[in-house]
Amino acid sequence: MPKSSKLFAGVALAVFYGAGAWYAGERISDMQFVASVEASAPAQEAPLPVVDVVAAKARAITEWDEFTGRFEAVDEVSIRARVSGYLDAVHFEPGDVVEKGDLLFTIDARPFETALAEAEAGLSEARAAANLAEKELERAERLIQNGHTSQSVLDERVHEAEIAKASIAAAEAAVSRARLDLGFTKIHAPVSGRISDDFVSPGNLIAAGAGSDALTTIVSLDPIHFVFDASEQQYLEYMRASASSGFRETAGKTPVALRLVDEADFAHDGAIDFIDNRIDRSTGTIRGRAVFENTDGVLTPGMFGRLRLATAEDAQRILVPERAIGSDQTTKFVWVVDDTGSVSRRSVTLRDRHANDRVVEGLSAGEHVIVSGLHMVGAGAQVTARLIEEPTVQMAKR
Repeated sequence: MPKSSKLFAGVALAVFYGAGAWYAGERISDMQFVASVEASAPAQEAPLPVVDVVAAKARAITEWDEFTGRFEAVDEVSIRARVSGYLDAVHFEPGDVVEKGDLLFTIDARPFETALAEAEAGLSEARAAANLAEKELERAERLIQNGHTSQSVLDERVHEAEIAKASIAAAEAAVSRARLDLGFTKIHAPVSGRISDDFVSPGNLIAAGAGSDALTTIVSLDPIHFVFDASEQQYLEYMRASASSGFRETAGKTPVALRLVDEADFAHDGAIDFIDNRIDRSTGTIRGRAVFENTDGVLTPGMFGRLRLATAEDAQRILVPERAIGSDQTTKFVWVVDDTGSVSRRSVTLRDRHANDRVVEGLSAGEHVIVSGLHMVGAGAQVTARLIEEPTVQMAKR
């Protein structure tokens, strides 16, 4: 290559590298300037989280204690035969509702009809003997007046007449017994209620008496009892709360309500009708009993249910929405927001549930509790509280 060309190329290369170095220096200066400007600009604060809060409200409510228990029939009767014999017929269908006096079973009556006829014949014989003894007595009384018989004969005739009268009474009793036995061959329902199945089929020889096998059972339906157990502590609370009037005297006026296993509400109203006279030493509980109407026959002896008993009426209590309550193992709590937007955790004690609200202890009326955005809060956090109104559910007073 000629020397002039090499010289030209070297000059061009030097100019190129010089321009690149100048451009890079300028870019670095610009970046440093921008960084310094950004560093000197004031930082923007992040907005506070927005949470929904409701005010804890004081309401007049009825407080309840809940108990579990089972239904029992007011009347439960085991049907047994009062005379022995062959079972002729069954006059009901298993599971029927029977009325008091309905015919249930028939026992072969022929032996008892024969016994009645025999007893009636014996009564006729006794009356005939008594009639003869009376005539003999009258004859002896006339003879002794004329001196034609002795006093001993008269005494004997009096004795025979009295025996004849006693024989009539015995014969009449035998007739009554035979008539009763004949009547017992037809077994009628002693109470109204629902009957079980027949435990003995027709054609079997059945025995009489309390130790014999039952033929069936009947349980009354309306009204029906509900039996439950209260703890000794609950019993003492009730007794002391009604010390002036006496708990047993006022128990019948205490409202109770009951729900079944498939019901959400306490839809059945009743009343306490019995409190036992002692506390069971083995369980530390006392037995109580309530009575309920059962016109539709839905409530059945042996059925399980939950009963609630009013412990206070028109009591002022604090309620908050159920969704505001958090749980930390066994501790229940709510998040409370003060006037400055600061969040604090408050432990509460839960009481009765009323619709979507829960009675709590540990709060005051008017305090704001968080119901949404709970995942964004913690103790000492700052929030923007948005007060909302929960829908009011009318609470029925039972």
